[in-house]
Amino acid sequence: MIDSNSGSHYIDVENLDWQSTRFPGVEMKILWSDPDGEAFTALFRTAPGTTLPKHQHRGIEQTFILEGSLVDEDGVCTAGNFVWRDAGSVHSAHTPEGSLAISIFQKANHFFDEEPQSPADRCGQK
Repeated sequence: MIDSNSGSHYIDVENLDWQSTRFPGVEMKILWSDPDGEAFTALFRTAPGTTLPKHQHRGIEQTFILEGSLVDEDGVCTAGNFVWRDAGSVHSAHTPEGSLAISIFQKANHFFDEEPQSPADRCGQK
């Protein structure tokens, strides 16, 4: 990251390490997060056939698909398209051919498969 005196923060995304998550096939690069770790922006990379288990959005989630697709009960978001979800919405999602996406979260998700221990757990980080 390069900070300037003007308040701009330039992120060298290519040189950020991919971080594994607690979900097999899902890696992320945190691009921005607020101090309490609730709100964040991340680049997500998912392997073909990856499934994210049932979860609830605790705040609005916005996702732009750069490559591949994201599929859930409501539809398919393909490369070059955008989906956003209401706070309180519940779904599971999968990526048949894998995906690369930028997601913006007002609050980290709550996954029903286990009770999270911290805000980082709620965004899928280990």
